[in-house]
Amino acid sequence: MSNDLSTSRGFSVVTSSPQAGRMSVAQSQPRPFNPKTFLEQPGEGKTTLQCQKQQILFAQGDTANAVFYIVQGLVKLTVVSPQGKEAVVAILESGDFIGEACLAEQGIYMATATSLNPSTIVRISKSTMKRMLLNEPALSELLMSHLLSRNTRIQEDLVDHLLNTAEKRLARMLLLLAHVEEDNTPRLVIPKISQETLAEMVGTTRSRVSFFLNRFKRLGFIQYMNNNAGYQVHRSLMNIIRPV
Repeated sequence: MSNDLSTSRGFSVVTSSPQAGRMSVAQSQPRPFNPKTFLEQPGEGKTTLQCQKQQILFAQGDTANAVFYIVQGLVKLTVVSPQGKEAVVAILESGDFIGEACLAEQGIYMATATSLNPSTIVRISKSTMKRMLLNEPALSELLMSHLLSRNTRIQEDLVDHLLNTAEKRLARMLLLLAHVEEDNTPRLVIPKISQETLAEMVGTTRSRVSFFLNRFKRLGFIQYMNNNAGYQVHRSLMNIIRPV
């Protein structure tokens, strides 16, 4: 996807000032490379996109010529079969990469990436990303860590779908989205993900998701937030996925 295509899909594009790359003599001392700073700021070969809800970053079958980095927001990856059946394969969030398979010479994107809420996403051309990975070990390490985590998550998701009930799969998904495993405090799932999307991720129907969510609420495992903003997920929800 080219920058022109990004613009045609309605993104607000943030560009850097012509003065941004200039340094005074006092500032000319090179700073240690910070991969987060590189990924989050505009620069050569990079474009910052301000996405609205339900905007498509790239579509399944588009030419794979860039890597995307989520600065803020949530992005849904979906695939559609030749028969027209659609499936949600991942929900990605701040700090995640999208479309990195292009670095392994994948010619087209194998999924469609859609923002689930207003998001800030940096598009990095394939050539720029390859050059930086060769020259900056810290960036290579960050990307490798992401790939290993993604691979582990995919294996866990497969086991979950093969062995667990829809109720347990939904509970696990909410816990993962809320990062409840990181500490003892409740975490808000922001923004609210539609029951239709949760159903596609879990592999069940919207009515079953609604039934399970109401049950979780009744048991005190989750709370619905005001103005339909999302869910507050408590660690006690882990009781659903623990072996009996």
